[in-house]
Amino acid sequence: MKLGAFTFVLHSHLPYVLAHGRWPHGTEWLSEAAAESYLPLIRGIESILDQGLRLGITLGITPILAEQLASESFLDELDAWLEAKVEAARHDAEVFSWEGHHHRARVARHWESVFSERLRDFRDRYGRDLIGALRRLQDVGAIEIITSAATHGYLPLLGTDESVRAQIRIGVETYRRHFGRNPRGIWLPECAYRPRYDWAPPVAGPRLPEPGLRRGIEEFLAAEGLEYFFIDTHLLRGGEAMGTYAQRHPALRRLAERYARKYGEKFRPEDASRSPNEAYRVHSPVGLPRPVHVYAREPSASLQVWSGEWGYPGDGWYLEFHKRHHPGGHRYWRVTGRGTGLGEKAEYVPERAAERVEENAMHFHALVRQRLAEYRDAFGATGIVVAPFDTELFGHWWYEGIDWIVRVIEKMARDDEIELTTGGGYLDHHEVEEEIALPEGSWGEGGYHYIWLNHETEWTWPEIYRAELTLRDLVDRWIDREHEIIHKLLRLAARELLLLQSSDWQFLISTQSAKDYAELRFDRHLNVFDRAVALIAKQERGEDLTPGDWRFVGESEARDGMIFPDLDLGLWRSGSAAARLAAD
Repeated sequence: MKLGAFTFVLHSHLPYVLAHGRWPHGTEWLSEAAAESYLPLIRGIESILDQGLRLGITLGITPILAEQLASESFLDELDAWLEAKVEAARHDAEVFSWEGHHHRARVARHWESVFSERLRDFRDRYGRDLIGALRRLQDVGAIEIITSAATHGYLPLLGTDESVRAQIRIGVETYRRHFGRNPRGIWLPECAYRPRYDWAPPVAGPRLPEPGLRRGIEEFLAAEGLEYFFIDTHLLRGGEAMGTYAQRHPALRRLAERYARKYGEKFRPEDASRSPNEAYRVHSPVGLPRPVHVYAREPSASLQVWSGEWGYPGDGWYLEFHKRHHPGGHRYWRVTGRGTGLGEKAEYVPERAAERVEENAMHFHALVRQRLAEYRDAFGATGIVVAPFDTELFGHWWYEGIDWIVRVIEKMARDDEIELTTGGGYLDHHEVEEEIALPEGSWGEGGYHYIWLNHETEWTWPEIYRAELTLRDLVDRWIDREHEIIHKLLRLAARELLLLQSSDWQFLISTQSAKDYAELRFDRHLNVFDRAVALIAKQERGEDLTPGDWRFVGESEARDGMIFPDLDLGLWRSGSAAARLAAD
């Protein structure tokens, strides 16, 4: 009898940044993630395949990220970015040698080698086609790729069922266009879930959705043929949420403390009989056309990686993320110790860091074995350990993280008692019978919506709700009438609404990490939406658009029009969600 199963779940996401700035906020984020996380992850997976070993990676690629990774303009950007990193490392090595910093010069040559190899991989090995490389890995059965909501919209707080439906349907269609098949699983943005109930807008405003019955998220997933999603453990068992980001963002720690003072006593009592080491069927008060399953993250495994204080990334020999050498931006220092100031960081030693990767991988393998053994002893059956993380945590935030993933998978693959699997693969070989009803919540601090709806972000939601209702009204009025210009403007407005709904804007405001940029982006998408609506009104009055109007439309389409090229306006028709769900 095997001990049980294991899967990494890696959630890859960045908001839409193309044509919206470069540095310090904008396309630089995407280049860093692609060069430091996605490229080495693909190469690492290939190295495991080359050894003839099994894999167990469920890889989420959000639709908005897939659109950007496939963009020719971004591929040119990444090519130039990698070249610049190689040249910067070469320059650093020369300067450090001249200054007598021989160890630092050796590390600079290490970075020159690393980024030269990634540039060769990007150009030659993958033909500048990251999506194609990922698709091929899925096609040979190495990984399972899952989708997400179109722009990572925070689904429980969206104002209409039509908006939820559009986010999910576009996510499925975008996945199908890039990966040539239907997705089986989905990463709900921020692992945020809401069941069916009588909902009311959580904010005040001049034009808000009417309170009323809202459908559960699982109903939309079932209608799109999606089989599973992931939640934080507290939604399954009750108790206090683990939280995900507070240790890395001081502003979130303050928010979490504020939330705990206000709501801490309202946490549900913990039910230890519900184990995160099982898959469950999601209960819905209405009949679903097909079952939808849910996995919960394993807390002990997650803490070993998420915690920057006592988890693996906080090891003193690992590369320090926050201290960089300018102008090239390479890093030459290590974590050194908890609480060590940036000015006191010791120099990085790649060989010692590699030793720590091996030791940490051995520890994690043992931890998973222990957790599976405990579950088997307690329940007399085999279970599963699900370890979900943001992909960008590995390679980018934690430089050695990709190597750690590879070492963990190698050890698991050579362990005959562990079944390496994916979200869909586990359902194929294990019958899931127990059904549970889930409460509302997320994996954020406090376990609810507080990161995305708080005193810093409350102002964004009335604007989102107004835009949702406005688009729905206009679609109702024009969807069945031919008018080329108005339909063009409606598609522009719909795309801007999708971008407006991105949960990233509230997250960046709450973390204070890029507040000004997030507020600017939110306002920009809202302004484009409102002007498109104003031009529709102009057309309805029989007025022609001016050259300035057309210039605005052209500039907006050039900036944002490369994403979701075949938008179905019918998704926003009033009642369309209800009608389609009933038909399914």
